[in-house]
Amino acid sequence: MKISLTSIHVNDQDEALKFYTEVLGFVKKHDFPVGEFKWLTVVSPEGPDDIELLLEPNDNPVARSYQEGIFEQAIPHAAFAVQDIHEEYERLRKLGVVFTMEPTQAGPVIQAVLNDTCGNLILLYQE
Repeated sequence: MKISLTSIHVNDQDEALKFYTEVLGFVKKHDFPVGEFKWLTVVSPEGPDDIELLLEPNDNPVARSYQEGIFEQAIPHAAFAVQDIHEEYERLRKLGVVFTMEPTQAGPVIQAVLNDTCGNLILLYQE
């Protein structure tokens, strides 16, 4: 058994695609219509392209409530590993990304938290 797909709810799929590709650096893998929305996935250019992140619309009231609730509690929805968190933090800040936590030592990792502009907090970490 392996992880091949996970999802993150977003409040605007087009804006999410722009942020996740142009800012974070992921690569679009799938983009095709499914009803009024899209099946929209991105992959990491640094990893195998069979592990996809689905940018899923939060049109379901339960999904929206969950997304808003964990955001309000400052809980990151997803975590992405980076090689050099200080370098990535500076690169993203220059692109206008808002961080709710600067790089901070937390046990064996250094972590930072950013706002993805699509309704989620994202944890970046370096082991």
